[in-house]
Amino acid sequence: MGMKQPLPVQADAQRYALLLGWGTRVGLVLLVLSFTAYVTGLLTPHVPLDRLPSLWNLPVDTYHQLAGTPEVFDWMALIRHGDRINMIGIAVLAGCSLLPLLALIPLFLKQRNGIIYAVICALEAAVLLLAASGVLSAGH
Repeated sequence: MGMKQPLPVQADAQRYALLLGWGTRVGLVLLVLSFTAYVTGLLTPHVPLDRLPSLWNLPVDTYHQLAGTPEVFDWMALIRHGDRINMIGIAVLAGCSLLPLLALIPLFLKQRNGIIYAVICALEAAVLLLAASGVLSAGH
């Protein structure tokens, strides 16, 4: 019995995997760098470490109020602090599938029957952007 030949990798799968791989690498590097800046004291935290144990067990609304931390996208105002800069890496990881989806659209539009796949990619990207915008947030 001969060895099975691997299936050829399609251009769309290859493009998506390449961009997604780079997005996750960048996000992880940003998380490591931001954590290092936090634990080494290179960037001072917004909430001092000695205050954290008394805040951790509180409901999130009370925590935000007592710690003076904003909710949703207002975290960007505190990005210079060691305990908030990690949000950049988290945002990159959360959104790293957006660029690969958008990069597939022109590839699918060149294919004979690719319009439906291009529309699906555009709709998925729109859902990701809508979810990230906070417009559909519940409970606030």
